[in-house]
Amino acid sequence: MRIVLAPDSFKESMTAPEAAAAMARGVRRATPEAECMLMPMADGGEGTMETLVAALGAVRRDVSARDPLGRPVRAGYGLTSDGLAVLEVAAAIGIGLVEPAERDVMRSDSRGVADLVLGAVAAGANRLLVGLGGSATTDGGAGLLVGLGVRLLDAADADVAPSPVGLARLARVDVSGLEPLLAGLRIDLASDVTNPLLGPLGSSQVFGPQKGATPAQVPVLDATLARLADALVAAGLPDVRDLPGAGAAGGLGMAFLSLGARLRPGVEVVAEATGLDRAIARADLVLTGEGALDAQTAAGKTPAGVLSVARRHGVPVMAFAGRLGEGIADLGFEACVPIVGESVDLATALREGPANLELAVADAVGRWLRGELSDRR
Repeated sequence: MRIVLAPDSFKESMTAPEAAAAMARGVRRATPEAECMLMPMADGGEGTMETLVAALGAVRRDVSARDPLGRPVRAGYGLTSDGLAVLEVAAAIGIGLVEPAERDVMRSDSRGVADLVLGAVAAGANRLLVGLGGSATTDGGAGLLVGLGVRLLDAADADVAPSPVGLARLARVDVSGLEPLLAGLRIDLASDVTNPLLGPLGSSQVFGPQKGATPAQVPVLDATLARLADALVAAGLPDVRDLPGAGAAGGLGMAFLSLGARLRPGVEVVAEATGLDRAIARADLVLTGEGALDAQTAAGKTPAGVLSVARRHGVPVMAFAGRLGEGIADLGFEACVPIVGESVDLATALREGPANLELAVADAVGRWLRGELSDRR
């Protein structure tokens, strides 16, 4: 029996490789003779770079970058022998780099992503694959643009900071200094969201609160992003604010799209790179999972992407999660399995995640082999 193990990370508990390894231990508890194919996945957020570096045989490099608050941080990316640089914005401006008490979305910016981009280009990259997700910023990619040579100016032609606080004074944008090394550079974006920049489904309203924005700050952020979008269009860049993914990573999607990047579902990018389709075609069962399964899962998250591939080959998929939310009944999984009980406190659940996943997999696979998982959720 062949079983493909294709989980994403379980945020703050285990990486995707750690989750796959825990699943493998669980499978061997239930059926020691099974052949396990470990294929850690990602969907554009944290872990995407590491997953693709391993899948593509890239060499990891580190550069000096700036975190969301402008502090120095070492950030990594991967570079293949044919010039593809794989990077994720969370490596430089990830929300995990800032302690909860220090998070300030109004004064955070994305200049660290420019540090990654320029480092990769200087090392010989001719193509970029950028994982969008996990950022602590909502600056519309203003920091990225400034880092690449764009000037943000107020009414007196003085430079303004690329954070939302600075952008409140933005009057115009000067793109004449845009880094010439970007000419001819192909940029592909891997994202797990398709949100536009503005409005009820936009970056500020949907993701701002997750980054610490207060109810009073959300409409201010939305207006600030609109101001930036207007200024970029006035400077001659294309109006991309309504394109799917423009609101990804606090509006970094807009900045990249305005520079000619193209966006793809992150899980599709990772699935192609890892050869997931070929592996599942030879499998009898697939296991996937991430921290939470809910209505958002179908909107580009890793378990849904894995399920889509498996359906093409008629292979059943079981999904595991730390939390099961609303809207999972119709997703089409063979089973949706919680790895902890509702009474377990969060700190304990995160700390014991690998052990809990191992036990949940052992139990669920054992029941599946005995034909006891007949009622699909």
